[in-house]
Amino acid sequence: FSHLFLMYEPTHSPSVPDGTSYSIMSSMDFKSIEEMDPSLADGHRVMYDREVPFELRTQESSQKPHDVGTLEAVKVKVLCLGEENSILSLRIELSSESDLFFHFCCNINQNGFRQLQDEQKLMCEFKGFASILLKMLNRCIKEPQSFLAVLILTSDGHAVLEFVQNMEYKFVELLVLPFKESPEYVIRQQISYRYNSLRSRMSVMQSRLQDVNALVKIKNPSLLMQLQRNSQLNANALGAMS
Repeated sequence: FSHLFLMYEPTHSPSVPDGTSYSIMSSMDFKSIEEMDPSLADGHRVMYDREVPFELRTQESSQKPHDVGTLEAVKVKVLCLGEENSILSLRIELSSESDLFFHFCCNINQNGFRQLQDEQKLMCEFKGFASILLKMLNRCIKEPQSFLAVLILTSDGHAVLEFVQNMEYKFVELLVLPFKESPEYVIRQQISYRYNSLRSRMSVMQSRLQDVNALVKIKNPSLLMQLQRNSQLNANALGAMS
């Protein structure tokens, strides 16, 4: 995918900025990086972006899913289209840091939500569904013994995300969302973005490090020498361990 990788080069001034300038410049640089996210290309905005503990289970054809799965941290990104008080649709994206090619998506508009509402006897309306979904995701993070997120993967590229509450005496299914594996071109875009984002952030931090070195060299040269010696010792120790 080398032809997809477009490097973002942050601007770097030779002058040494103060602490306030660091904060402002870093925010601007990182915001520029985040705006490259292909998930935002069609007007969506991010409502939620966190890693959530998921239990991943596999299901072969029409058989029941495996009773025991693997626990993994899955990055959940919830995006919405429309204003905050008038959401037109939601998109939920699932990705993984351990598998760059893992990317599933669920799109829910008002008509799709009505179908979920009828099938699962949901008591909420679509305008309040997003906030309820975010609360459930956060509870899976904060109360993993009581609230579980189970992702059942099938061999045909589909998946089902089940939110389950452990009531001690039984498991209660709270919500089920259908997912589908993203097309190859979307996966390529996401990999490209994550690659470029990481390189750009490293470039920004390298630029900041150079500014800090210049500032410390002016204010306290002996401290800079000590920092550089400690950094070299740490690097040597890590190299010996590896």
